[in-house]
Amino acid sequence: MGEFHHNIDEKGRLIIPSKIRYELGEKFIITRGLDKCLFVYPLNEWENIIKKYRELPNTKDARNFMRFFLSGASECEFDKQGRINISSPLVSYASLSRECVIIGVNDRIEIWSKEMWDGFINENSENFSDIADHLFSNPV
Repeated sequence: MGEFHHNIDEKGRLIIPSKIRYELGEKFIITRGLDKCLFVYPLNEWENIIKKYRELPNTKDARNFMRFFLSGASECEFDKQGRINISSPLVSYASLSRECVIIGVNDRIEIWSKEMWDGFINENSENFSDIADHLFSNPV
């Protein structure tokens, strides 16, 4: 969990905070996420996701989702400065240009461009209470 701001350099390298590096382990998976951000998973979580995908029916939606999600996936590790190297297709997909926002979300981290993150926050901040009520209210 948490929110961290770091800059991506022209080679696609991004510093990941030490707290998150520890949680991810030595090797991890980065891929296209939803809402124009990147998802980063520890290997054990990635294995759980792959097991669930194998159980999906062979429908057009399932095939298309798996193509989209898995084609961008790659195994990564940190360099000596605690950076990851994000491939140019993933940089482009998430519109990463300078300042990035790295957030912890349950079983993964997400990497957002600052502009996209600010837009997400602005669009959803007024509805935050309503969303919580909808998700966590108990039916009577």
